[in-house]
Amino acid sequence: MNERLALTGSGSPTVFAGSQALHSQYNPQAEAERYVASLTIREGVRFFILIEPGLGYAVPVLRKRYPQARIIALHVSDFFDASVPPMLRADAAWCPGRGVPVQRFLEREIPDIEGRSIGLIEWRPALDAYGEDYLRLLSEAVDFIKRLDANARTVRGFGRRWVRNVFRNLRLMRNVLTLPQTSIPLIVAGAGPSLEETATLIREKQAQGYGVLAASSSLEALLARGIGPNLVISTDGGAWASLHLFGAWRAHREGLPLALGAAITAAIPSQCGDLPVLVISDGSLWQALALQSAALPFIALPARGTVTAAALDLAFTLTRGEVSIAGTDLGHRDMCTHARPYSFNRLLEDRASRFQPFYSQTFVRSEAIKASGSHGIYAAWFKQRLDAYPQRLRALGDNNPLFKSLKAPRGPSNPGGPPNPGEPPNPGGPSNPEGPASFPRGRIIGAGIYNAEKALRNLTAALSGPAAAVIVRELAPLLLPGREDPSPEELKAEIRSLVKASGRTDGETGDG
Repeated sequence: MNERLALTGSGSPTVFAGSQALHSQYNPQAEAERYVASLTIREGVRFFILIEPGLGYAVPVLRKRYPQARIIALHVSDFFDASVPPMLRADAAWCPGRGVPVQRFLEREIPDIEGRSIGLIEWRPALDAYGEDYLRLLSEAVDFIKRLDANARTVRGFGRRWVRNVFRNLRLMRNVLTLPQTSIPLIVAGAGPSLEETATLIREKQAQGYGVLAASSSLEALLARGIGPNLVISTDGGAWASLHLFGAWRAHREGLPLALGAAITAAIPSQCGDLPVLVISDGSLWQALALQSAALPFIALPARGTVTAAALDLAFTLTRGEVSIAGTDLGHRDMCTHARPYSFNRLLEDRASRFQPFYSQTFVRSEAIKASGSHGIYAAWFKQRLDAYPQRLRALGDNNPLFKSLKAPRGPSNPGGPPNPGEPPNPGGPSNPEGPASFPRGRIIGAGIYNAEKALRNLTAALSGPAAAVIVRELAPLLLPGREDPSPEELKAEIRSLVKASGRTDGETGDG
């Protein structure tokens, strides 16, 4: 598209994209004022995302009407990177030529807030000029807002539980694990229905020396098919999520060398207290303070909406070798929502009766998951990040179609897959004459109740120190959602209340 600047009758510039004028050829300022006045903008908007606002005449109008809001411009064309006059520029702007994916740019500029706090404004003349490119950019912004909204609902519903789980887990964990980085190839197993067919391939790869990292929801299906994962990943803080981990406890009692990779906020059943646990933090300051105060090692990974994405991040941290993804369907097969056996199916089986058969309950659950739209949100997230993953990411068996572009892992189950030029040989595979490598055992560090008490003391002390503003910003949405600018003292009281509810501290008795 060839863009060019032209002067309007009022002496202000306008811009033509081809033959389409993006602003009034007479008075673009008045046009922008009328347009903004015609919009229905709800109260409480803290951010505006403008889709190709051209030269940005709407920006000063929005800034005057909503002085507290931050304005973000998304441009279809790089022409506007240097052509927007300084007085019309947004607080932040994205252009395709900057080399940053639009979703990553929005994540950097807009914190995790409710989608209702974001106003999405289109500049419709740009749609006529740019067509599909404009619509793709609009779709990216809509996907981002949907994901933020889903995250905000999760935070609102689970924030207090996450904080409580941190201190409960510090009391519970007795064997904290550290693992070295290796070159062993790893398989990340999700719980999609395709895992049932892919299990044979996983078993073959494990026999060659591949390690297996399993999303906790896939554990029962893997164990039923003779696959003992090396690490079971759990990031969900909901109480029901602990049902997935009872299989890990049983396997550990039977002598399977299995460990947990658990978010410090995850729901871990008390029976799993003796399992080796690789602790995962979301990178926030408050979690780092709690874990460092307790003198516990941890891996900092960004929070993800799906455990499979977190497991991928962990796999790339633990190995320099290839990482294969399996069972990541991001969808259903008819009514089958997960690979079987599936822990939550027991709940439906226990509830089944003549008036509420298991088949009917399964159908209702399947339809509810479809209606939630979560699979679409996760698929959109993976799609826009797929190119950013290391080139050593592979696809094993059937997954969601968006992963079809990935190469298959090398080895006997992929006879047509020689090593790529410039890549190292496959450790633990047929090119390794020393035979399969073993998953590292790591090092165990003890934990216990004293660590929880020390973490509580140091975290509350930090709320009176120089980092207080950062910690307040992180904890306020979790402990006091919807509250504007709560004080550090209020947050201290909330933390102490939750810690007391989670169990005993020195001299206290809780309901845990």
